[in-house]
Amino acid sequence: MSSILFVCTGNICRSPMAEGLLRKQLAEMGLDSRHRTASAGVWGLEGRPAAEHAVTVMKERGIDIRDHVAQTIRAEHVAEADLILVMSREHETMIRNTWPQYGWKVYRLSEMAGKRKDVEDPYGQPIGAYRASADIISLYLERGLDRILELI
Repeated sequence: MSSILFVCTGNICRSPMAEGLLRKQLAEMGLDSRHRTASAGVWGLEGRPAAEHAVTVMKERGIDIRDHVAQTIRAEHVAEADLILVMSREHETMIRNTWPQYGWKVYRLSEMAGKRKDVEDPYGQPIGAYRASADIISLYLERGLDRILELI
């Protein structure tokens, strides 16, 4: 089974939303038994649930992330993942600098869709910012699914 790890800052907004969105996409294609998704944060807010607005926005899309528990990225996460998709250049730099031997499997999520853009952090903003973040994550996952599957 291949493993895709999503990484953001606190692991309570963008990465759990990305994890839920890809998990749903894979399930709809009948590929969920072949690919595992997970998420972590470079400065994970250990033990915290997903942000309330993130839970609401995912629920609107038929995805339940209420059981999400935030965690900080660790060496074993990086070693075990087949592909690491980060939300920003800073996340990419941190992981590549900390675990240079695994730099080859770290990409910004936007790169899967042929872009080189960060996914802005909606933390602390109104629900509209979470919807916008989920929309861009969803777009990158839809446009980048073939590339994701190719890399894993």
